[in-house]
Amino acid sequence: MGQLFSSTPKDEDHGDLESSFAEYFKNYKEEGKIISEETVRLIELHLKQGNIQGANSAISDALKNIDTVPINVAVTGESGAGKSSFINALRGVKHGEEGAAETGVTETTMEITPYKHPKIKTLTLWDLPGIGTMKFPPKDYLEKVEFKKYDFFVIVSATRFTKHEVDLAKAIRHMGKNYYFVRTKVDFDLENEKMFKPRTFDREKTLNQIRSSYLDALRGNKIGEPRVFLISNRDSSGYDFPGLVDILVKELPAQKRHNFMLSVPNITEAAIQRKYNSAKQFIWLEAMKDGVVATIPGLGILKDNDVEKLDASLSHYRVLFGVDDESLESMAKDAQVPVEQLKKNLKSPYLLETKNEETLGGKLLKYLENFASANGGLLATGLYFRKSFYLQFHFLDTVAADAKVLLREAYSKN
Repeated sequence: MGQLFSSTPKDEDHGDLESSFAEYFKNYKEEGKIISEETVRLIELHLKQGNIQGANSAISDALKNIDTVPINVAVTGESGAGKSSFINALRGVKHGEEGAAETGVTETTMEITPYKHPKIKTLTLWDLPGIGTMKFPPKDYLEKVEFKKYDFFVIVSATRFTKHEVDLAKAIRHMGKNYYFVRTKVDFDLENEKMFKPRTFDREKTLNQIRSSYLDALRGNKIGEPRVFLISNRDSSGYDFPGLVDILVKELPAQKRHNFMLSVPNITEAAIQRKYNSAKQFIWLEAMKDGVVATIPGLGILKDNDVEKLDASLSHYRVLFGVDDESLESMAKDAQVPVEQLKKNLKSPYLLETKNEETLGGKLLKYLENFASANGGLLATGLYFRKSFYLQFHFLDTVAADAKVLLREAYSKN
């Protein structure tokens, strides 16, 4: 694909580049940025000094790190607590599907078992045996599970947290890593409470009582400021599941945040929006690296390899946001409706289709003109990128909107 800009930026453009870059990242809160503040400042410094090569090198390093850095999540807890179901829910994998963690009423985890995320290859969730089992006694537990490799620990219980798990949390905190207490099967507690106290049942009051009992018990065991999340593995969009995901994303290092956000199932519109914001930053950084100057791009003919790359980009976004053909077929099967019924309100499956005399290149250029016109350049930054990046933004916008349409339809049927 040919470069659409004039040659190397002029000196007077360097300030514009630095200003535009800084302004763009002001749009995101610290916990939502996919590169660290240190990296942002380094890139700004290079741009201020007119060192475009240095800026591009810093961006390249950051993008490579995001793409390759491993994310390891440890999940531990008592037998029958729902660890495997929690891992499946966090990966967006249904029980019984290929690659799903094995679930059961008895202890199914006697070995340390890794589960790769089906879409994000750098993310692994580790199903750890409960502390205190014969092969993993408390005094050897952290060493045997290779404590250092995990980004954080999720300690799961369906009843109460044992002394072993409380001591584990203290050891994790002492070693400077994050841990989160997760109380599963809270939906069963509510069902039982409603059954036995139908006249006085109050959902929120019951949830607050459960949460308070855990917080009091943990504080009594000298766990300072404990965080307990009440969840149901059968309903990842309800209870504290979305709040847990928010905290996990927020407290990860910036370079690991992007892929973890992309891994989260479309449990809420907020989750979809976070994925969209993260993917948008990634595209923007790639475009920035590819070369920018403050000049309006020409709308030349798209070459065949341009179209192929854009097709691959669209497919990638559809998979990440769960609106690809395979995901739609699975959703249609679950909802017992024809897949065409799900597709009728979506736009992304048809973005690259053409009719009559219309050419694909011509259609893409029309999208580009409309998108650039509507956005006043690129996101009002004053920067102009290769035409393919404008189209990637358009594809991302369309796919994210489709994901929200599907989520709203799913809610309307519940």
